Amino acid sequence: MLALAKDSIDLGVVTTNPDDMVRFYRDDLGLVEEPSTPFPGGGTMYRLRCGTSLIKVSAPDPAPTVEAAPGPIPRATGLRYWTISVTNLKDVVAACEGNGRNVVVPPTEIRPGITIAIVEDPDGNWVELLQTS
Repeated sequence: MLALAKDSIDLGVVTTNPDDMVRFYRDDLGLVEEPSTPFPGGGTMYRLRCGTSLIKVSAPDPAPTVEAAPGPIPRATGLRYWTISVTNLKDVVAACEGNGRNVVVPPTEIRPGITIAIVEDPDGNWVELLQTS
């Protein structure tokens, strides 16, 4: 059993498109950018804070030659989406739409008191936004 050292996780996203990815997570979603660090083996790791979680957008050098399968959740195995709980779902979705981002699931009440939306980052990864009322 895990003996947790903190109440959150760090999530790594590998990209060949770091500038647009950082803009999405920092400017569209509002995550707080921290200083970048070298990526082990070459490249850069851009660090963005989401509460006490850390989103690590990594651009290895040399760049990866294989891409993950994008698209709907049941299309492939592996990590398909991740969730951020928010209190301003409609505002975040509007900001994403205003910046030309793809909203693949508009705000939708999935059960009483639970509303979600799913936005796509520039690499096609899905980020679920969840709001409880």
